Amino acid sequence: MDPAPATPRWNLERPYLTGRFHQEAMAAAAAQAPGSKPFSLDSFSRGAGASTGSVIGSYAVSVQELLVIDDLLSALVGIEGRYISIKRVRGKEGYVVFQIDSSMDLALQELTRRIFPLCEDYVLVSQFVESRSHFKNGLVNHALAAALRAFLLDYQAMVAQLEHQFRLGRLSVQGLWFFCQRMMSSLNALAVLVEKATSNNTSGSATLNLLQSQAKVMGGDSAVRSLLEKMTEYASAAYLRMLERWVYEGVIDDPYGEFFIAENKSLQKESLTQDYDAKYWQQRYSLKEGIPSFLTNVAAMILTTGKYLNVMRECGHNVQVSLENSKLMSFGSNHQYLECIKSAYDFASGELLTLMKDKYDLIGKLRSLKRYLLLDQGDFLVHFMDIAREELMKKPEEISAEKLQSLLDIALRSTAAASDPTHEELICCVERSSLLKKLATLKDLDCACPADKLAAADVDQSMQLSITGLETFCLSNKVQWPLSLVISRKALTKYQLIFRLLFHCKHVSRQLCAAWQIQQVFRSVKILGTPILRSSILCRSMLKFVNSLLHYLTFEVLEPNWHLMHDRLQTARSIDEVIQIHDFFLQKCLKECLLLSPELLVKVEKLKALCLQYATSIQLLMPSIDVANSENTAKAGKSRSRTNKSQDRDQQLKLASENVVMSESILKFEAAFNSELQSLAPTLSNSSHAEPYLTHLAQCILGVRVDQ
Repeated sequence: MDPAPATPRWNLERPYLTGRFHQEAMAAAAAQAPGSKPFSLDSFSRGAGASTGSVIGSYAVSVQELLVIDDLLSALVGIEGRYISIKRVRGKEGYVVFQIDSSMDLALQELTRRIFPLCEDYVLVSQFVESRSHFKNGLVNHALAAALRAFLLDYQAMVAQLEHQFRLGRLSVQGLWFFCQRMMSSLNALAVLVEKATSNNTSGSATLNLLQSQAKVMGGDSAVRSLLEKMTEYASAAYLRMLERWVYEGVIDDPYGEFFIAENKSLQKESLTQDYDAKYWQQRYSLKEGIPSFLTNVAAMILTTGKYLNVMRECGHNVQVSLENSKLMSFGSNHQYLECIKSAYDFASGELLTLMKDKYDLIGKLRSLKRYLLLDQGDFLVHFMDIAREELMKKPEEISAEKLQSLLDIALRSTAAASDPTHEELICCVERSSLLKKLATLKDLDCACPADKLAAADVDQSMQLSITGLETFCLSNKVQWPLSLVISRKALTKYQLIFRLLFHCKHVSRQLCAAWQIQQVFRSVKILGTPILRSSILCRSMLKFVNSLLHYLTFEVLEPNWHLMHDRLQTARSIDEVIQIHDFFLQKCLKECLLLSPELLVKVEKLKALCLQYATSIQLLMPSIDVANSENTAKAGKSRSRTNKSQDRDQQLKLASENVVMSESILKFEAAFNSELQSLAPTLSNSSHAEPYLTHLAQCILGVRVDQ
């Protein structure tokens, strides 16, 4: 905020121009006179009477009355008289007391002292008008000072009329007291107001709140209350102009920092797509302390209205708000200003939502994320996993992201995804850590287990394979402004967590399918109880587990929640509601996909690791047996009969099936798999009472245990 302009020097050096006390100029003149006595502001009397030592009590009472009326007319506008002096209250700026010559008639003294409070209130209000007219005090104080100055002009007009009556010989002290009654209560109420404003150094909304509270206090005096409400209306005019610009244009026109909405220009919209903890939408514009009491209930709506208008302006979308019957003229008891604010909010909200849905195709973008990151359309993925398998088998730090991107583009162009223009926005990413470690680094996901324990569970898995690109690969998506308000970096990260879980499950399923196909060469060996047969049953059970898990994730979690979100988005009335619905969808999916249940997720990851180790072992052992069998068959020569060949092959397979290393490995995998499944059962059963969605998971995967 730019500093307030400096007050011109002549505005301080010319007391007559600014309305400073008359005696200050006279004091300066007296100080410059040769041989003059030092001047004191504490007590000053002017005129020849004071210098000659004569006192008012030396005159007749009728003459005293004329003299005191003349002095009172000066005192009413803050100027000392011959026998009425002004004494400043030390330590309190603007506070003065009026004193009368003690030799005056006692009855006149009593009447005169009754008028002194009016004089003192005038001085206090006049001083406030001067001090609050400086730039640094803000527009609200400027407007209040202008309203008070207008009131003081009326007051001064009254004093001028009284002086005219005095010159005509028609005014007595009693009459002066009578005519001042009308102004006494009003000026006193204003004096109390400015006294509180000065002591608390109020500005902006604090001044408006003070005006309102003082008007309520004076509820018993309708005239004074009406005056204070009028002052409040004048003072709030500048504030309402700031409010108008915000709710109709989205512009903060606040040169002196009085408005209750602050802008943090250091936060840029680009952070939404780059920073997981971006606070742009929450903190670019925010509420400050000191909201005017008449706007407290609609402050959040006012903030949101301007934020929506700013979004549209940054999109280059010209918004023309209809100002017909919508001017924020005042905040009177008819609450017209509330209706104007509500209308502005409804307009801005509807306009931005229409812009997001129609021009930027928000729903289409969300469908694209579902199609690719939630694997709703998986044909491209199968092709990609085939052609990128060699690259994905490398360690994460050795993988070329550029090569993966080109392979992904080939897969997309070779499948049904080629007809979807949004496929060009997909980006390949390779993380450097496992899924569990990634979850441990995200502190705001409300995991039921501390991050350190989650990370430790991942590190301590004795059966975990070394991390490759197959465990860390994920997709991302290019999101442009203003869609990044809804699909922020945080939202994309949550999509990626779900994608990594699905992708790895798909990988495990493919590996088990490959192991199953290799084992089909042993189908001719019909020997019950052999390790080969047990391996076949184990492989089938593992496949059932993984496919059941995929079925649960896809059809029990993602699909129902997506359709629920889609239906709710159709009835959303603001972009904040859209953000809330979308965030709720992602959080619910993360929770029901077990990504927020570390205890269950660790067990599922162990089961998947077992499946991968088993599939890898089978693919290493079985082909060597098959090759050995083929070599032995070739050496027998072509002269053997088909029957002998079949017998030799069966014999070789039978011997292979009795391989000790294979037998021990299969039994070991079988025992470990059953043990993990058995330990998963009570955890699911215990948790399903509090989380009903776990019942569906239990029904899907708990019937796959391998019989011993």
